[in-house]
Amino acid sequence: MQQNDATEAIRSQQRELAASLPFEDRRDFDAAERGFIAALEPGLVRDADGNVVWDADEFAFIGGDAPDSVSPSLWRQSTLVSKQGLFEVVEGIYQVRGLDLSNVSFVEGDSGVIVIDPLISKETAAAALALYRDHRGDRPVKAVIFTHSHIDHFGGVLGIVGADEVHADGVQVIAPVGLVGEAVAENVYAGTAMARRAGYMYGAALDRGPKGAVGAGLGQSTSKGQPGIVVPTLEIRNTGETHTVDGVEIEFQLAPGTEAPAEMHFLFPGYRALCMAENATHNLHNLLTLRGALVRDPHVWSGYLSEAIERFGGRADVVFASHHWPTWGADEIHEFLGLQRDLYAYLHDQTLRMLNQGMTGAEIAEEIQLPPALESAWHARGYYGSVSHNVKAIYQRYMGWFDGNPARLWPHPPKPLAERYVAAIGGIDRVVELAQAAYDAGDFRWAATLLDHAVFADRDHASARALYADTLEQLAYGAENGTWRNFFLSGATELRGENFGTPTSTAAPELLAQLTPEQLLDSIAISVDGPRAWDLDLAFDLAFDDLGRNFRVTLRNGVLVYLEKPADAATAQATVTLTKLRLLTLLGGDRESAGVDVEGDAGVLDRLTSVLVQGDPSFDIVLP
Repeated sequence: MQQNDATEAIRSQQRELAASLPFEDRRDFDAAERGFIAALEPGLVRDADGNVVWDADEFAFIGGDAPDSVSPSLWRQSTLVSKQGLFEVVEGIYQVRGLDLSNVSFVEGDSGVIVIDPLISKETAAAALALYRDHRGDRPVKAVIFTHSHIDHFGGVLGIVGADEVHADGVQVIAPVGLVGEAVAENVYAGTAMARRAGYMYGAALDRGPKGAVGAGLGQSTSKGQPGIVVPTLEIRNTGETHTVDGVEIEFQLAPGTEAPAEMHFLFPGYRALCMAENATHNLHNLLTLRGALVRDPHVWSGYLSEAIERFGGRADVVFASHHWPTWGADEIHEFLGLQRDLYAYLHDQTLRMLNQGMTGAEIAEEIQLPPALESAWHARGYYGSVSHNVKAIYQRYMGWFDGNPARLWPHPPKPLAERYVAAIGGIDRVVELAQAAYDAGDFRWAATLLDHAVFADRDHASARALYADTLEQLAYGAENGTWRNFFLSGATELRGENFGTPTSTAAPELLAQLTPEQLLDSIAISVDGPRAWDLDLAFDLAFDDLGRNFRVTLRNGVLVYLEKPADAATAQATVTLTKLRLLTLLGGDRESAGVDVEGDAGVLDRLTSVLVQGDPSFDIVLP
C-alpha cells in the first residue's frame, strides 16, 4: 500500500515541537528501565491454535531519533512504553509491562502471590504469570485484584485463575463495588459501535512501522486473545476498608466515576507502595475516549487524586499504576500526583470559565492554554487523551451537543450536507482542486474538511479518496496523540483499500455469561427494529428456570418493556421457559437446539426474533 513521506510542513512542525520540549530530561528512561529482570524472548504470545495474539517484537523498530513521520514527542513516549518484560517495583512487588495494553502486577505474600489487573486476554496473562514464575518461583495465586471495570484490567483473569479454583482453592477476587455490572454493560449496550471504533483507536489493522502504528500512548496496542471474567468474591464498598490477604495488608480508596465508573486505589503499607489504578499515569488520559463512552468527570477525578494525596501522602515510597512505569521517592510522588490532579482540575475549571463567557467547545479547545508547569511535564502530555478532545468532552458533559447557535440546531446530516457544500463550491472536481491547494500549503485540517465533503458526496471519486488518504496520513505524522495518529492512519487505510471491520471483539462467552437477566432484556430492547415492530402486540412470560425468576415481557409500539413479576397464564400469550445461557444462544441465532419450552402461542418467539437486528461490526466511518 502506498505510503508517502512527511511533507515539509510536517517536518517543520516536528522540528518546532522538538525544540520546545525538555528532551534532555531522561528521568523517565531511568524509571522505565529501573528494576528490569528479564524480557519475554521472543516477545510472542500465541493461543491454543498457534495464532499470534500479541507480538511485542513488532515494535522493535522504535528507538533512537524520531523519524519525520512521527511526532518526536509521541516517539519518545512509544520508546518508553514499548519496553517489555518483568520489573521489580520494590522487593516483593513486580510488574510485567509491554505484554498487552496494560500492566499486570504481582505482590508477594506469606505463601503465594496477589495478582493485580490481569491484562486483556488469558493468553497474555498466562505468559506474564509464567515470566514472573520463571524468575520468582512457582508461587500459587492467592488473590486477584481488579482495579476497575475496563477489559484490559480483568479480561485475562482466566489465564491466572479459573472460576473453579476460586471456589475450590479459596482464591479471593477483589474489586470495587459494581465492577461486573459496569464491565459487561460497556461491552453490550453500545459494544458493536465501540469495538468498531476501537479498531481505529488502537490501530489494530495498521502495519507497524515509522509510517504506521507506533503505539497508543497508554500502551502499544490491544491483544487479540480470549477475554473472560470471574465474579469477585470481595467487593470494596467504602474508602478506608482494610483487608489482609496472604499476610499482606491492603488499604483501599474508592474512586468511582473517574477513569472508570467503578475504580479504586489502594496502599500496601508493609511495602510502602501505592497503586493508583489508571487515574494517574504518564500521560493525559481521556475524558471521552475516541472509541466512545460516557463522558468522565474531571472534577470528581481531581477530587479523588486530592484525597489520595492527603490519605496516602508520606506513607508511600513508590506509586505504580496499571499502565506505564512507577514513580519513586516521596517528593517525586507528591509532585507527580499533584500535577496529575492539577491537570484534570485545570481543564475542568477553565472550560467552565470559558463556556460561561459564551465560547463553544471547539473554540475553547483552540484557545485554552495549559500553565507552564503542566505544559512542560512529560506525564501531562496528550499521548492518549488530548487537551483538544477532552475540552470538547467537558463542554458536552455540561452543555450537550448543541452550542446554542440556532443555525446549528437542525443541520442536514453528513451526506446531504456534503452534497450541498460540493454543489455550492462548484462541483467535486473543484473541491478536490481546492483541497490540493490546501494540502500543498500544509493546511491539512482544511484539506481534510473539504475532502470529507467530497467523499460523502461521491464515495467512489478516485481523486478525492486518494488525496483524502494522503491528507489523513500527513495529519497522522504530525499527531502527538497516539490515538489521533491511529484514527488518521486507519481512515487512510480504509480509503486506500477495504473496510477492515472490527479486528478485536470483546463479546467473549465468559463476559456475556455475566449479564443479568435485566441486561439481557435490555440488549433485546435495543435490538428491536422499531418501524418493523410497530404493529406487533406481544405479551409473554419469560421464566428463567435456573434462576427462579420470571419477567413479563411486552412489545408494543416498537418498545420492549419488562417487569419482574409472577407468571400469569391468563394474561400471557405464552410462557417461555429456559435458562439464561439458552437465552444467550437463542439471541445468537440458535433457534433449533433443545432447552426452550413454550406453553401457549408458539409463534411469539418467532414474531419477536423476526424484528431483532444485530449491530454491524463493519459500518463505514470515513465513508458514507
